[in-house]
Amino acid sequence: MNEALLTGVFLLALFFLLGSSVWVAFSLLGCAVVGMEMFTHRPVGESMAMTIWGVNSSWTLTSLPLFVWMGEILFRSKLSESLFKGLTPLMSRLPGGLLHVNVAGSAIFAAICGSSAATAVTVGKMSIPELRRRNYPEHMIVGTLAGAGTLGLLIPPSITLIIYGVTVNESIAKLFMAGVLPGLMLAALFMGYVALVAWLKGDQSEREQRVYSLKDKLKGGVQLLPVFSLILVVIGSIYSGVATATESAVLGVAGSLLMAGLQGSLSWDSFRQSLMGAVRTSCMIAFILMGSSFLSLAMGFTGLPKNLAEIIASWHLSPLMLIVILTLFYIVMGCFLDGISSIVLTMAVIEPLVRQAGFDMIWFGVYLMLVVEMAQITPPVGFNLFVLQGMTGHDMGFIARAAFPMFLLMILAVVLLVWFPGIATVLPAAM
Repeated sequence: MNEALLTGVFLLALFFLLGSSVWVAFSLLGCAVVGMEMFTHRPVGESMAMTIWGVNSSWTLTSLPLFVWMGEILFRSKLSESLFKGLTPLMSRLPGGLLHVNVAGSAIFAAICGSSAATAVTVGKMSIPELRRRNYPEHMIVGTLAGAGTLGLLIPPSITLIIYGVTVNESIAKLFMAGVLPGLMLAALFMGYVALVAWLKGDQSEREQRVYSLKDKLKGGVQLLPVFSLILVVIGSIYSGVATATESAVLGVAGSLLMAGLQGSLSWDSFRQSLMGAVRTSCMIAFILMGSSFLSLAMGFTGLPKNLAEIIASWHLSPLMLIVILTLFYIVMGCFLDGISSIVLTMAVIEPLVRQAGFDMIWFGVYLMLVVEMAQITPPVGFNLFVLQGMTGHDMGFIARAAFPMFLLMILAVVLLVWFPGIATVLPAAM
């Protein structure tokens, strides 16, 4: 079968459906049906039923709705208020002042949430009014939130890492551990940029007139204690081997319910809203997974992924050149698709290619999270940009320009990860 014809039919069907504003999951399913009907003699209905049941009955996938629910509970709690009050005494005298709260708060919330958009919203709803009141530069407020909000994709428990692990059949626990150090590295790059800008253009922390005493800092640490306890329970239980990723998700839900209850923000209405929010998000992700798994099956029957992988392998690209091409590919794709859709749509072709090149799939998962993070802040479909547009009232051009330095820092993080792969592999190897 002519690979160019196969590729053309699949792409034409997919982009036609996506361009018609059809849901991503329906677009993937429709594209798969077209391919199955035109190029194979397999029974479409039977194949679809078996594939959809297989992917959604995976025990590994059980952790996903639980981590989503945990994030929904904490999103409706007083966590953002506690984060801001706890971090303010600790961050106020750093070069750049309270802009560091955006980054540090996002990193902390990412470690108990797993969602990029929820991270940006939760931290932003408290920090934006406070930073504006203190006259911090608007482009720095928006830029740091846009960049740091993406940490929810990388720092465990990342929902997108779970999707990747299920797609390529890798250990979720090892992927979670692999994301810790790169996530902290990216947060450090963001904070370094804030400090550098403050040093070059005037220290923004001079806007903080109050000098916090040791007592104030200790009070701030006490307010952060419940958050760090929850992180320790979730991440520590996985690393120590006490719990699997799914079992740690159960611990996380129980801990978030307890935290919300102690804060006085757990009511029957907030509980119901968090539960329904988790159901909607989990169903959306499961629906996309259904479509992607059936599309992968249809493409597998036609032999397209294998043939494309062999064609690219015949180019005899070096591993470094392959990474460069994949990075450019995902940056362009991220301009039009969200992170989860980019992963599930491409892994049928990319996975055999990457395995053939000899890459560690745990390391590649972390690399993929970094390049997919860029998609969250690249117009026209950068989801974090839409979130911040709604929160700040700025036009998309202003927000995209403010986020651009963070985009460059993410590229630097990819370079560091390629140059020093141990950043991602040292913790999984020590488990």
